[in-house]
Amino acid sequence: MRLFGLIGYPLGHSFSKKYFSEKFNREDIADARYELFELPEIAGFKSLVDCLPELEGLNVTIPHKQAVIPYLDVLEESAKKVGAVNVIRLQNGRLTGYNSDYFGFKRSLEQWLPKSRRELQALVLGTGGASKAVSAALKDLNIPFQLVSRTAGPQLLSYQALKAQPELLKEHQLIINTTPLGTAPHTEEAPPLDYQLLTHQHFLYDLVYNPAKTRFMQLGEAQGAQVKNGLEMLQLQAEKAWEIWNS
Repeated sequence: MRLFGLIGYPLGHSFSKKYFSEKFNREDIADARYELFELPEIAGFKSLVDCLPELEGLNVTIPHKQAVIPYLDVLEESAKKVGAVNVIRLQNGRLTGYNSDYFGFKRSLEQWLPKSRRELQALVLGTGGASKAVSAALKDLNIPFQLVSRTAGPQLLSYQALKAQPELLKEHQLIINTTPLGTAPHTEEAPPLDYQLLTHQHFLYDLVYNPAKTRFMQLGEAQGAQVKNGLEMLQLQAEKAWEIWNS
């Protein structure tokens, strides 16, 4: 039996197990199973892998997308570009890290944005592993972007500074939330933006997929903005992971 799984902590919210279990069932893949491996500390990674000889592939989620890198033998180009890993392929004792978040987001954004709006400038909310994948994809799509975080830093705009310069929200018409704000059960949370400044010219992309319409999306939609959640990105990155494990 081929074994695949997800490492991270906590994993109660996991999309991956349901997705892959349904995929295996739907596509009559009888020789594979997908499990969740809660790993509070990345120090337990090696012993986990060592005790599962049938393991062929792993997805990686918060908080280990960067911490797992020193435990890998090779980084594929997508993981090098992003600086974070969310897919690991195990083959002949060799562990290779990839980033399918980059692929999933890039493909999803290309399919969503009208070709006439590719000249947009973007605000990327958050600075974690998902933000790194989004930033790499935006670079490759030649979409200029500004990172936004709770605290200012080199090349980092704070939410407070963003509020003090309302013209920035008008100039940056693509806004991507890479933070967990608004994820169930905390559905009333949203990034602290001046949503009343948004217009029908804005596009709001939320990497959160549960709930299907986050507070961030609702507030944008109320101002006429186009909105999209992260479900398609997750599906695309999951299929890319399966492709990687079977290549």
